[in-house]
Amino acid sequence: MMLPPVHEKTELIEVVRITDPLRHYGAEDLVGDDVAIWEAAQVGETLTLIGSMPDSELYRCFNPGWGVRAHGVTGPLFQIAFCFQCHGARLWGPGVPGELTGIHTFDPDSPPALELLQRFRASAPGPAV
Repeated sequence: MMLPPVHEKTELIEVVRITDPLRHYGAEDLVGDDVAIWEAAQVGETLTLIGSMPDSELYRCFNPGWGVRAHGVTGPLFQIAFCFQCHGARLWGPGVPGELTGIHTFDPDSPPALELLQRFRASAPGPAV
C-alpha cells in the first residue's frame, strides 16, 4: 500500500478501534476508541508493514474496523482507516497529496496485513475482531 511521502516524519501513531464504520467513507476525522499509542520502533515497524502490504482487488463494503492517526513533531500528518473485509484502506489528512487521498487496496491475507491486524487486536482490550 502506498504511504504519503510525509510518512517519514511520523513520530507517533495512535491506534483507533473504529466504532462506527459506516461513518468513515467520507468523514473528515478518524473517529473511534483510541486504544494505543505507538512510538519509536513501533512507528517504524508499523509503517514498514503498511508500506509492504501488496495491492488486491477492492470489494464494495468499506466498513473499517481499525485505523491509525500518524503525527509528526508539528501535528497530524495523515490517517488511514482499514477494512480487512473489502481490502480497502482510506488514506487522507493534511500531509497527503491530492492524488493519494482516497481508497487504496491491500491484500488482507498477506503476511504484513495479518501482522498489522494482530498488532491492532493485541493493543485493544476486549474481544478480538
